[in-house]
Amino acid sequence: MASVNPFDVSDSEEEAERRPNETVDTERSPSEGAPGPPQGNPFSPPADAEPPTLLLSSNRTSPSGEGMSVSAAATSTMAGGVETRVSVDVIAAQLLRDQYILTALEFHTELLEAGRELPRLRDYFSNPGNFERQSGTPPAKDQVLGPGGPLNRAGSISTLDSLDFARYSDDGNRESDERVAESEVASQERKNFKSSPEIQEPIRPLEKRALNFLVNEYLLKNEYKLSSITFSDENDDQDFELWDDVGLNIPKPPDLLQLYRNGGSTLSSPRDKVDVSVGVAFGDLPGNCVVREPQKKPDLSQQQQSEVVQELEYQLNLLNSEKQSLAEQIKKLQSEIQILKKSVSSPPPATLELCSSSSSSKPCSTNPPSVPSLDNGQYLDIRGVSEAGNDLVSTSTQNTSQSQQQTCNRATSQQRVQFDQPNRKLSPAFQQALLSFCRMCSESRLGAEVSRIADSEESVMLMLGRCLPHIVPNVLLAKREELIPLILCTACLHPEPKERDQLLHILFNLIKRPDDEQRQMILTGCVAFARHVGPTRVEAELLPQCWEQINHKYPERRLLVAEACGALAPYLPKEIRSSLVLSMLQQMLAEDKADMVREAVVKSLGIIMGYIDDSDKYAQGFELMLLSLGDPSERVVNAVHQVFIPAFAAWTTELGTLHTALIPSLLARIEKLLTQGEHGLDEHKLHVFLSALQSLIPPLFAVVLQNAPFTSRAKPHEDIPAIEVTRFPRPASPLQDMAIIIGNRELLSSLLLLYDHQLEHEGTTGWESLLWVVNQLLPQLIDIVGRINVTSSTCVHEFSRFFWRFCRTFGKIFTNTKVKPQFQEILRLSEENVDASAGNGILTKATVPIYATGVLTCYNQEEDRKLLVGFLEDVMTTLSLSHAPLDSLKASFVELGANPVYHELLLTVLWYGVVHTSALVRCTAARMFELLVKGVNETLVAQRVVPALITLSSDPEISVRIATIPAFGTIMETVTQKELLERVKMQLASFLEDPQYQDQHSLHMEIIRTFGRVGPNAEPRFRDDFVLPHLHKLALANNSQSVESKRIDIAIHLFEAYSALSCCFISEEVIVNHFLPGLRCLHADMEQLSPEHEVILGSMIKECEIKVENRGISDAQGSISIASSLVGEDAKTKFLSKMGQLTTSGAMLANVFQRKK
Repeated sequence: MASVNPFDVSDSEEEAERRPNETVDTERSPSEGAPGPPQGNPFSPPADAEPPTLLLSSNRTSPSGEGMSVSAAATSTMAGGVETRVSVDVIAAQLLRDQYILTALEFHTELLEAGRELPRLRDYFSNPGNFERQSGTPPAKDQVLGPGGPLNRAGSISTLDSLDFARYSDDGNRESDERVAESEVASQERKNFKSSPEIQEPIRPLEKRALNFLVNEYLLKNEYKLSSITFSDENDDQDFELWDDVGLNIPKPPDLLQLYRNGGSTLSSPRDKVDVSVGVAFGDLPGNCVVREPQKKPDLSQQQQSEVVQELEYQLNLLNSEKQSLAEQIKKLQSEIQILKKSVSSPPPATLELCSSSSSSKPCSTNPPSVPSLDNGQYLDIRGVSEAGNDLVSTSTQNTSQSQQQTCNRATSQQRVQFDQPNRKLSPAFQQALLSFCRMCSESRLGAEVSRIADSEESVMLMLGRCLPHIVPNVLLAKREELIPLILCTACLHPEPKERDQLLHILFNLIKRPDDEQRQMILTGCVAFARHVGPTRVEAELLPQCWEQINHKYPERRLLVAEACGALAPYLPKEIRSSLVLSMLQQMLAEDKADMVREAVVKSLGIIMGYIDDSDKYAQGFELMLLSLGDPSERVVNAVHQVFIPAFAAWTTELGTLHTALIPSLLARIEKLLTQGEHGLDEHKLHVFLSALQSLIPPLFAVVLQNAPFTSRAKPHEDIPAIEVTRFPRPASPLQDMAIIIGNRELLSSLLLLYDHQLEHEGTTGWESLLWVVNQLLPQLIDIVGRINVTSSTCVHEFSRFFWRFCRTFGKIFTNTKVKPQFQEILRLSEENVDASAGNGILTKATVPIYATGVLTCYNQEEDRKLLVGFLEDVMTTLSLSHAPLDSLKASFVELGANPVYHELLLTVLWYGVVHTSALVRCTAARMFELLVKGVNETLVAQRVVPALITLSSDPEISVRIATIPAFGTIMETVTQKELLERVKMQLASFLEDPQYQDQHSLHMEIIRTFGRVGPNAEPRFRDDFVLPHLHKLALANNSQSVESKRIDIAIHLFEAYSALSCCFISEEVIVNHFLPGLRCLHADMEQLSPEHEVILGSMIKECEIKVENRGISDAQGSISIASSLVGEDAKTKFLSKMGQLTTSGAMLANVFQRKK
């Protein structure tokens, strides 16, 4: 059989019409004894034909690698006696093959001018891919080239079928010049097979990538996993998961083992081929449709070829005899059908006739040529009506009766298709020859698939399993998700496990980096697959695909694995859920570097916790919770609170360990943290544990409701009032919604009514879960609160939010009857119990702000606000009278002041202190105003704060007046109203200029401290006109201070104030008149009192002097620049006036810009 040359030397249509007797070029091996075509082949040359004389030949091999060449012409006359001419297409093919590109281009131009455009040259020169080289170096001397050299693709007609869509897709960062034609690669492989190592060409980039892929595949198949990992790392520019990433437009070759085993086979050398031209008599041709024979395998020996030919001839004779017998049966059936058609008006069902014949010894047959035959009971052949009537053959004699029986059975269940037959008497041979002019091809893989239509589900699945691996690589990446239903359906129903595994592998590797929507499509398909096939096949077929990609280099693929583990959890065997899948997710949580992957892992772990039922896995779940809570990514931690903790809590609720193991474990870790953190508390770990406790509040309350004495009486009905919207805090996720945890909102409403009634009237006797909360959880939490640092605003805020959510979840009755009494018992707020010498220790702890902001603010009704006001007033009074630190009160004001709702309430508390009879309380109130001013709006400052401060500034006690100075300074720093600023400025001026305060050392220190704090942020005018001049006066007065201790106190505070103000932009006048003189006065003090400060002051003075000098120079330069600009304006005016005098002549205009010589 002759091989097919991909450079088909067909003529143009015009040439074909002009010369119908043109010869068809084929190739023939010159080796003796090569098997020729079978007898009777209409395309074989006559035996007595003279050998053709070769006019043009080439020793170059064709790009197909089959060792074929195309002849230029033949001088001898052929069998038909017609002199053979050289077609222009043959000349074009030879020019392109020999790389005479310019000659081919000239030839193409001349043909165009003559109006005879040649498709081969047109397509070649219109394809830019033919001119993309692999590199800048020319090919080797003996290198096998395609029609355009080592190009992207073989020169073919540019149709949609031949376009390389993958090059323009987003798949992979491949260089277009790394692709070569399939024919070129095959030719190069065959050429290099026999060449010695000394003369082998350097390896090409794509050859290297292909070999790398095969080597990595070999290492993986033979359990050299570490070597494979190392090999992959050394070739990190290549994706070893996809053969398409290599860049060759050919299917994946066999593995290395198969290549090695076939390596010793004899290959037909391309050098053994010669160019020939064979002529065939036109009369011997049945038509213009030439059916090409399939290519012969090049690795068969001569003896093997002879044996194959003999076997094929035997089978052909056998089939011909069977064909004749079947043709006779068809004729008989045709005559019977014609008789039946004439006897009845409607055609009888063919199935009855077919089935009646099945009982006899005759084989069951189909209708005459009008009905297509069934090919082995699987396919309907559409290759031609004549073939259906004349080519009914069986693959083997052993299964002939079985296939006929299947055909009959299927025929009874399907309605046969009827075709109108002409009343003609054509012989079957003539009919077949006539229909051969229909251009159909069934010899290729695709042609064989197209020519057969499946008639059952199983055959459809088989066909899809064969076709999909060839379809997927040719679909654009952006549209590959459209193939997901087809792949899944085929993988679900295909009978072969190997094919199913291949299809699922294609599914998980369908898209290189799937986006969110594409991953959702794949996951949806995986779930549908799992629902259909059951847990056994999910474990055996889907899980291995996940395991293979757990360490994929693209995070999107690892994200797909993490999400798939959660999505498939309900459909896996329970022992796999709690072992393999849990281990996979744990590994990804600990090792994966991508935040989005770990986030998906945490969510999937939550789903696993919702389906796990192995109580031995509790400890592993607890460790996973702590590990994920400590993740540095905020999105991962959010996923823990939204999914994992609620699911884990639901499992521990079923196990009965939520309040007996999980919550006590977290409390124990918090206490251990407080014990170890005496010298420095790890606030991050405290936040981790406390946030986990906060997420467990809704499940804990659900346990209390579900284990209450009234639970059995709870029945949802329509009369139950709806739950208030503000009854529970807003949940972080639906899994923390109480209605979802309980089951539905009606049942929750019924339980809440019974819960409130039980607490208010019947008590907690026998209510073990609630008694645990009251008698064990609350006392332990209050003890922990008393041990945290009150100055840590973060800790105070965290515990405050925890108690707020805790009290709001458990309800107002529980808060008033169970929570508040325990706090009040510990705080003991009464002046009679205050120890004036030592103070009340508990009032200085964080218990005060957490009780005030976490418990007393849960409900905002009038009685609740009065209770909060009274508590803060009592704390302020108690701390003031006992001379205790005010940190707990300050923490309460800071936490409450962050919410504008409580500003009026806090001002009410402070006014209580302003009018208090004790100077100590009034002094405390004055200092609290400093904390409140920053968050209060200016209207409240003008109406409530400033009047209170003015009242305190005229207090009989000097300590009270001094305590107002920081608040006045904060107003100057934050308020913008001019009238308000003037009032404050006047009050501060009275402190500084009133003679009665001249010797008030503490007042001067407070003013200097305040100026240093607010000066950098205050208005520049206030700083330049008020702050710096008065600091200068204080520094000058301090030079004459006789008491050394007072002098150094003032000097230290002045040094801090000047250091802060030195960073501000100060005008030159203020620097010269106030800033520098004040620094010099301070420098004089520091020379005597603190030499280390004196050095720093000296450098500050020097910097200020340099600034003043530089500004003077810049001013001088500024005046010079002004003068130069005036001169420049004059020159500009003159230039423009000269330009206006010029004519429009270009030469004259150019002369203006010429340089003088």
